[in-house]
Amino acid sequence: MKTLPLVALCAFVLAAGVYAQKPAPAKAGGLRNAIGMEFVSIPPGEFTMGCSGNDGQCNPDENPRHRVQITKPFEIGTYEVTQAQWVALMQTNPSGGKGDTRPVETISKIEAQDFIAKLNAAGDGYHYRLPTEAEWEYAARAGKDEPYAGPLDQVAWYAANSDDETHPVGQKKPNAWGLYDVQGNVREWVSDLYGANYYSNSPVIDPTGPPPGRGGRGRPGGPGRGGRQGFGRGPGGGGPGAPQGPQGPPPFQPPPPGATEQQQIDALRAQVADLQRQLDELRGEIAGGRGPQGAGNPGIDPIDGLPTGLPVVRGGGWDQSAPFQRVSARFSYYGPTLRVSDIGVRVVREKVAPAP
Repeated sequence: MKTLPLVALCAFVLAAGVYAQKPAPAKAGGLRNAIGMEFVSIPPGEFTMGCSGNDGQCNPDENPRHRVQITKPFEIGTYEVTQAQWVALMQTNPSGGKGDTRPVETISKIEAQDFIAKLNAAGDGYHYRLPTEAEWEYAARAGKDEPYAGPLDQVAWYAANSDDETHPVGQKKPNAWGLYDVQGNVREWVSDLYGANYYSNSPVIDPTGPPPGRGGRGRPGGPGRGGRQGFGRGPGGGGPGAPQGPQGPPPFQPPPPGATEQQQIDALRAQVADLQRQLDELRGEIAGGRGPQGAGNPGIDPIDGLPTGLPVVRGGGWDQSAPFQRVSARFSYYGPTLRVSDIGVRVVREKVAPAP
């Protein structure tokens, strides 16, 4: 029987010990909090926001490209908020595709803010909030001026590879700063309201979007501005070369007799969009003087009493084609109370300064 040289034997024993060890869990209050949310530290810096330099599929609302300075460091979720993390605070799981490590979805912006309020109520030394649109894109770009963080099949779950469902977070490759699923899986609420021309007058330093009542109910984001492109599925999904339709979705058309399952899904999505259009028209009538709530106050919705303006959603979803995954793509047709199965949330936190 041959014996190993002493040096080789020591190396073997050392390696065996390393592989036998389990990584120590991060401590709450470090880069992981009490319910297991992990964070990546993002330094301040400067970047070019909007349409990537070599991207030929951008919408007008992704232009002009403009310089933005992020002046304060922040931490952003390594992953989208998972269903297990959501249930730990909210005690319910609204998601359609269930799974503890899948991203929570079918949540409204208001519900996302309620979740964040409960995080803040824990008093763990951090202030939690939604990222601004500029912070989200700065972190998602990770120092690059490219439409995608890498080859799309390697970094994103999207229409071509998702099997029509969400997937556990963190299975694809991260971007250069260690964030997973910033493209694909679910789209993510940000704090800004939408302004179709906001990039033309956005401040350079820490922009936060237009104030309530100033953004307007502009058209949705995504390539080509096809009638239903924001829903991102099937022939109604829009994309490069889609027809340049008028503002808002087309009128609802019921599915034809014997319609396929996909045609029925597309018809239901179109019906939701048509109902949203009708609601917007009703809001306009009430705000014009035919109703009491919110009348005369351009910053308050005349029906629900919430701040006016469309919230912004960033990042592509599991049900959308490749062009919708681009890092500069913006989505803006959802009100703060609407729930959609491809929208979740990623959270920012900042260290709270100790009281003097």
